Amino acid sequence: MASYTTLITAGPDDIDILGHVNNAVWVKWIQDVAVAHWDAIAPPAHRDAYIWVVTRHEIDYRGNVSEGETVTAETWVRDPPRGARFDRHMKFTGADGKVRVEAKTTWAILDRATGRLLRVPAEVAAPFLAD
Repeated sequence: MASYTTLITAGPDDIDILGHVNNAVWVKWIQDVAVAHWDAIAPPAHRDAYIWVVTRHEIDYRGNVSEGETVTAETWVRDPPRGARFDRHMKFTGADGKVRVEAKTTWAILDRATGRLLRVPAEVAAPFLAD
């Protein structure tokens, strides 16, 4: 699987009343990292032809992140697509090596020109499933 890794540092706007990253921010980060992975691996023709939308989020919160803390975000696609959908896995790990958040999100592919769902073409999935 072709994973993607990036660093994210929590800023003041990411923090909620409890003093840690807000749940809605985690969802935004999940989307941002997924899009960055797509942009890093998909060839320009695929980026021009298709767009992805989230159909489901499953998120496990295992620890908190405070303002100024940096986490390593890693995402990967473990299994081949099922029709128009595939599951993307993600984890956010603190500098101490402890996983703070894990997620599995389901994404569906749309034809950018028509806005219609379509089966994930094998050539679109292949770069994400390669070792």
